[in-house]
Amino acid sequence: MGLKNLKQLTPFIKEAFQQTLLVAKFLCGIHVVNSYICTLALTQGPSMLPTFNLTGDLVLAERLSTQFEKMQRGDVVLVRSPENPRKIVIKRLMGMGGDTVRYVVDHANNGIEHTIVVPDGHVWIEGDNKFNTNDSRNFGPVPYGLVQGRVFWLVWPPENFGSVGREVQ
Repeated sequence: MGLKNLKQLTPFIKEAFQQTLLVAKFLCGIHVVNSYICTLALTQGPSMLPTFNLTGDLVLAERLSTQFEKMQRGDVVLVRSPENPRKIVIKRLMGMGGDTVRYVVDHANNGIEHTIVVPDGHVWIEGDNKFNTNDSRNFGPVPYGLVQGRVFWLVWPPENFGSVGREVQ
């Protein structure tokens, strides 16, 4: 390849480099938004019935509340599972560090209630479907650092599109 051919290719090389840089910036922007601002999540399973569908809903979760410790009782949250760190679960935040939480151990059999004081730096999470959920009643308080975000918007299915409210049960 001669010097003349290299000069002819230079504009194309510059254009390719600029386009590659543009794509890289776009992908970095998506990563930053997904990791630190908000993310989409898919709900599945019976634990949050009737709030979310059994077959799955697409929800939007913001991550700023967890970063600035603005979570409140009644929020629906994304939590890295304390039993399986590869899994993210969606539950309702029922207690924060220092709160006293009363819960029924087994709804189906005897309804015996226990009381626990949530340790500082931990949260107590429960599914809305008290009869079919794996939550803090099974594995105990969860370290606050495992909370990944607060679910605030239901995206799909379209008939349920709208905000996900805070409620204490």
